[in-house]
Amino acid sequence: MKISCSPFSLACVGTFLMISCGGGSESVDSAPASSTTSTIASTSSTTATTIPIAGPVMPLTGLPMADGVLAMRPALVVKVDNHPSARPQSGLNQADIVFEENVEALTRFALVFHSQGSDPVGPIRSGRTQDIDLLSSLNGVLFVWSGGNAGVTAAVKSSNFVNLSAKVAGKGSGFFRSDERKAPHNLYTNTSDIWTVAAGRGGTPPPQFFYSTDPSFNSGVDVVGIKLRMDGSMKASWEWNADKRAFARRHDDRAHLDSNGEQVTTENLLILTVEYKISAANKKSPEAQTTGTGVAWVLQQGKITQGTWARADKMAPWTLTDETGEPILLTPGRTFVELIRKGQGVVVPAGESLAATAWP
Repeated sequence: MKISCSPFSLACVGTFLMISCGGGSESVDSAPASSTTSTIASTSSTTATTIPIAGPVMPLTGLPMADGVLAMRPALVVKVDNHPSARPQSGLNQADIVFEENVEALTRFALVFHSQGSDPVGPIRSGRTQDIDLLSSLNGVLFVWSGGNAGVTAAVKSSNFVNLSAKVAGKGSGFFRSDERKAPHNLYTNTSDIWTVAAGRGGTPPPQFFYSTDPSFNSGVDVVGIKLRMDGSMKASWEWNADKRAFARRHDDRAHLDSNGEQVTTENLLILTVEYKISAANKKSPEAQTTGTGVAWVLQQGKITQGTWARADKMAPWTLTDETGEPILLTPGRTFVELIRKGQGVVVPAGESLAATAWP
């Protein structure tokens, strides 16, 4: 559907800039030999504020900076399974940013932690070559993954990532296999252990998106939500929850719950249309093209703005602009990014129901 959106005030842009700028074949997952029974739950999430923001902010959420030392630590990325046997996952509601990418007839998550962590986090699975372009702009992330085939491993080693696979992370990295689940959907670690064992490595992440300093700003047109049919049989939908002031996720027609029994939510939902090519490291693996430009649907505060995403190269942050060419600012808080192929998403406009809207 065609969505027309009105422009909004850009009075806060200068303030923000002043603050922020100073499947196929893969190797067998590696993990420690020990198996640990664990209650797979994670710490509570941080939600968006409704108070106008003044002063320094966290780079990956736009929320007030409460701890300058914590703000300087590297971002930590965990590749998390989205196979049905991997649900419920740990960490989806604690990550500052979550990317969902098509893999082989399924999807996989890249959870980006910085302002807070998750003990435990997982289930952890393998990386893909598409992760290099997607995550290099985070400036030397701590990359937590189960391992990968020779081509993916070589790509990670030649990137600016700090390789923290289960095989090479070493003593104190906290990897364990839970005997509550079957392999390969049972590998976990703790973000607190990873940050400790990787002390002194990685770099502070720059902002990946631009946030408003006024969380009460309201832009776009009213929307119920969105429905996605991604690769294979993966179907997910998001619906605005006014009580939670967030979009809430469902798999098929069931709430997507995390390991705490809480529905997966986000303040900012970005639906970015990208081209997928075949990975040179694995001919069965799709590879999202996350540099260049494409269509963007930006959902926040119960509204949607249609526009364009752009990245000059893999080291650049994401630029979001509306149909008039003006920057789209996000609500301070967590962001969930869906990397879809053309035609894999359909908007559910105001006045219509999620259930009655056909899947794309």
